[in-house]
Amino acid sequence: MAADVRSWWARRSLRLRLTAAAALVIAAGLAGAALLLVVWLHASLINGLDQTVLQRAQVVAADVDSNQIGAEVPATSHAEAAVQIVDGKGDVLSSSANLRGLPRLFTFPASRSGTPHAHTVHDIPEHRNGTWRAVGVPAGTPHNPVTVYVAVPTESVDHGLAQLSAGLATGVPAVVALLTGIVWLLTGRALRPVDAMRAQTAEITGSDLSRRLDVPPANDALGRLATTFNDLLGRLDAATRRQRRFIADAAHELRSPLSTLHTRLEVADHHPESAHWQTLAPDLLRETERLNRLVDDLLRIARLDARPRLRTRPVDLDEIVFAEVREARSRTRLVIDQHAVGAARLTGDEDALARVVRNLLDNALRYAATRIDISLHTLHNTAHLVVADDGPGIPEADRERVFGRFTRLDDARARGTGGSGLGLAIVRDIVTAHHGSTHIEDNHPGTRLVVQLPTGEP
Repeated sequence: MAADVRSWWARRSLRLRLTAAAALVIAAGLAGAALLLVVWLHASLINGLDQTVLQRAQVVAADVDSNQIGAEVPATSHAEAAVQIVDGKGDVLSSSANLRGLPRLFTFPASRSGTPHAHTVHDIPEHRNGTWRAVGVPAGTPHNPVTVYVAVPTESVDHGLAQLSAGLATGVPAVVALLTGIVWLLTGRALRPVDAMRAQTAEITGSDLSRRLDVPPANDALGRLATTFNDLLGRLDAATRRQRRFIADAAHELRSPLSTLHTRLEVADHHPESAHWQTLAPDLLRETERLNRLVDDLLRIARLDARPRLRTRPVDLDEIVFAEVREARSRTRLVIDQHAVGAARLTGDEDALARVVRNLLDNALRYAATRIDISLHTLHNTAHLVVADDGPGIPEADRERVFGRFTRLDDARARGTGGSGLGLAIVRDIVTAHHGSTHIEDNHPGTRLVVQLPTGEP
């Protein structure tokens, strides 16, 4: 029950986090857009107001030039406009009705440019708390210059923007709430297949990796994720099966020499008067050597599976071959011909390559009838190592299978010959780690084991 509650809360928490993030983004976007709208609209309305002030000032200036202005400037369609005409001494010559009898209110100089610049002014008596946009333009004659000041209040603009801001302050949260609800629904719908995949994944255990996730029908990112995860499960399943088979085979291989040792020692212990230790010792020594080889091969396989870094350096493969041939000759009466071994220098792990040559020779010694022939040459930046024997040979159908672990063929290639079934598997793993290849050919009679290794950096 507690696990179900935690799972439900984890799903709901993810949905809440995604929705909160989306709501934050939406709110920030809408707030930014609203702010930009208010700023743009304010600038646009003020610019329109400035144009109105300028046009009115130009009309009054034209009337001044034609001597049509008296002590009071006639009203226009813009009844709230404030007008003052000031001479060079700063005295007010004429003004609009709403500024009648007031002293000079505008102190900024007239603009001499083609497009006069508007100014923001405050504290005009009619609207002491208001803001005005004012412009000054020159008029009159050179001998009697005057300045025409015209101002209009920004109250209408401010009022309109205040209403718009209030509407946005009310509408933006409502839109955010609506969009957040939509995101909540869409997020739940989008996470539903993810939650289904999570539930299926939780049911997959290490003891049963054969199960797979249901792939959504849509060819989207989620479908590709499910496919990729199924591929991963397939690889894990194959690796687990291979590991279990390897452990079972290893246990089976270890059981044989241990059982032999245990049986013979048990018989000798129960019947010490009939135990002939001088004849028993060689058999026990043989079984322990077999057990030691098997454990050594298992350790080597485990290290190769762990993919350790190769201690690479320039290596003379021919020197390795000569050293391993000398050691093999000390253990056999078979003819080992090395006359076809030529120089081959490559980059690799010397100990691992020595193990390759040793395993190939051990395999040949185990099955050869009279002789073993070894050749080594370099062609097209590839070293070709061939170990040939005149034994019973390997059927073509089994030539790939013998590189598997614990693989033995019937008859001559049986457990009784002393092999662990890991020698050629180790050869292939080491050669593959050096970016090389292995294969088997006919020797008429016998078998040719061919190893190809690049002479460059692996």
